[in-house]
Amino acid sequence: MIDISPAAIIEIKRLRSNRQTTGSSLILTVKSGGCAGLFYDLKFEQSAILISNDPDLSLKDGDRLLTISGINLKVDAKSWRYIENLRLDYSEDLMGGGFRFHNPRIISICGCGISFAELK
Repeated sequence: MIDISPAAIIEIKRLRSNRQTTGSSLILTVKSGGCAGLFYDLKFEQSAILISNDPDLSLKDGDRLLTISGINLKVDAKSWRYIENLRLDYSEDLMGGGFRFHNPRIISICGCGISFAELK
């Protein structure tokens, strides 16, 4: 299960509206990179993914499409193991606003808090 905080829901809907991507899905993936080796990545993708003939846009085996508080969230099969039990939050501070990923299964994160190494 993935939990999206009320603040993150508001920000996702605001971004979707500002970018005129109404009806799009939010794509959450884990990619290689960062100080510790892995990091979370968010982007919008048109909801046509469900009916598209384009193999790069369609759901593949093991991909998950979740609907959480009116937000369509797509997670690919390889990223799912890193995202299970994740809490996505949004907060603003003196450095600006940003999404925060809280995963109780992460063993170590880098010093800047952007990337992580492995899960329990």
